[in-house]
Amino acid sequence: MRTAPEKSVSNHRPVGLPRRLGAIFYDSLLLFALLFFASLVFLPFHLTPRHALYPVYVGYIYLVCFLFFGWFWTHGGQTLGMRTWRLRVIQKNGGTVTWAQALLRFLSAAISWLLFGGGFLWCLFNREKLALHDIVSGTRLTRAD
Repeated sequence: MRTAPEKSVSNHRPVGLPRRLGAIFYDSLLLFALLFFASLVFLPFHLTPRHALYPVYVGYIYLVCFLFFGWFWTHGGQTLGMRTWRLRVIQKNGGTVTWAQALLRFLSAAISWLLFGGGFLWCLFNREKLALHDIVSGTRLTRAD
């Protein structure tokens, strides 16, 4: 479901790498706490990478991470870390992010991390300060001042 733009996209100020990293740091603290409790479900299984349930566990952890970010991005456009740093993720046209866009954003950001943050560094060279996952998902990170 697409929503009407909140404001003209030209009114949105782009966000550079330092503010992005600040929000990522805050969100990582919250996510680690959430993952600690989410992992308790699998504790009785004494999982190792060779355990038959290990792939299920890894998929479960990724699902928890996606639901954490996806919920916040599709319901107000701000994670708790983004609120602290006064950031908001929106569609290119200024509307609310859809679940499909959230999934694309999450997966492409995960790939960026696997590439040593290369997708995040892209915002240093993009004139609109868009990271690779912004471009792939059709979203943008703006200041929510």
